[in-house]
Amino acid sequence: MAYDKIIVIHSRLDHCLDYTLNEEKTDLRNALDYGMNLAKARLVTGINCDPDRAHREMQATKRRWDKRGGIQGYHIIHSYVPGEVTPEEAHEAGVEFARRLLGDRYEAVVSTHTDQEHMHCHIVFNSVSFMDRKKYRSDFQSYFGTLRETSNAVSRERGLSVIEPEDGGKHYAEWKAEKTGRGTISGLVRQDIDAAIRESFTFESFLAALRRQGYTIKYGENIKHTAVTPLGGRRAFRLDSLGEGYTEVDIRSRLAAVRSGEAPAQPAPPPMIPKRYRVHKGSIRQQPRRKLRGFRALYVYYLFLLGGPQRKKRRPPPFSVRAEVTRLHQYQRQFSLLQKYRVDTDRQLSTLEDALQARIDALTDSRKELYGQRREGLNVEAEIAAVNRELRQLRRELKICGRIEADIPRVRQQVRLCREQEAPAPERDRQIKKSR
Repeated sequence: MAYDKIIVIHSRLDHCLDYTLNEEKTDLRNALDYGMNLAKARLVTGINCDPDRAHREMQATKRRWDKRGGIQGYHIIHSYVPGEVTPEEAHEAGVEFARRLLGDRYEAVVSTHTDQEHMHCHIVFNSVSFMDRKKYRSDFQSYFGTLRETSNAVSRERGLSVIEPEDGGKHYAEWKAEKTGRGTISGLVRQDIDAAIRESFTFESFLAALRRQGYTIKYGENIKHTAVTPLGGRRAFRLDSLGEGYTEVDIRSRLAAVRSGEAPAQPAPPPMIPKRYRVHKGSIRQQPRRKLRGFRALYVYYLFLLGGPQRKKRRPPPFSVRAEVTRLHQYQRQFSLLQKYRVDTDRQLSTLEDALQARIDALTDSRKELYGQRREGLNVEAEIAAVNRELRQLRRELKICGRIEADIPRVRQQVRLCREQEAPAPERDRQIKKSR
């Protein structure tokens, strides 16, 4: 079973970076030197180049096509399960994998290392094609659609086990959002699919329920993959890309379970917990509540729409609003800043930006003086560290101010859409005409 990891080589040739992102092995020259380290590598093969002259030949290709900037190359670590292959078999499979992946377009060096329990090949190749000057593109699709597919094909032909992703792989943004507990667009689509299943008995009625939610459906005899596009969404979602339980086969099975009584059509409501009341004797002094206005009131309402509990009888917000849940933490930071400085208007926000910038300028000048004192031999490290901490905080707040200024029009627009949807029909028509 071959496991593949690809590392981008960003640095200039006079910089050294570790091939796993530390400072010795991800520079193109050092990646080649590391790959061909005789203390570790028993077998070395050059593809479209001489291994001993690989670095010079790759640089000559870059100069010929005037492609010396940007990404310098790529470094693939092609690993096998301990005991599954001999060094010769690992090297032969690694060379075949590299030839199929890179074809006759890129210079590459394949070296097999035997210094660890598992056999692994290091494949370092030029980012620029010597045939047509095009650069290799490494992204989500190329990894799961080309690199992994080629690796698995070579392994199958040689009788080796393969890695099959359970869910076809995930975009880094979605994986990161799930790890940090943030919402994702795919998660919102899955929620809508669950809601449509709860009110349906057949697949056709399920599709009709999605259409009532505003979805556009791509489905039919000539359609290979059923896909749904939410109202206001930028792209379609194939059902088989949403994970286990959401493929067309899975959804039909869930609907059949509802029809047969094996699964409830509606989830059981949570048990009602009786409220407890505390009786106070005598009068209670009421503290006057200050009503929020302006920006702060707008953000409180918008954060409620994105993360607060929704009443059952209320229609869910438009999908374009619900999709903003992916930026919930950003809006929360913006509201915290507005609340900290009690900012409610454009003028107050502009004043805050000026004050933050003035404080940053003053601290920068103060730090210059401290640097001068340090050059004279005085011990001012604690003072410099304190200034740097305050500068980082002020610059962070100034950046958030800029984001508030850019996001306020969108927040207002989204809130307007929600209020139009919640308004009764005559009032909604009047608001729509007024907005036009």
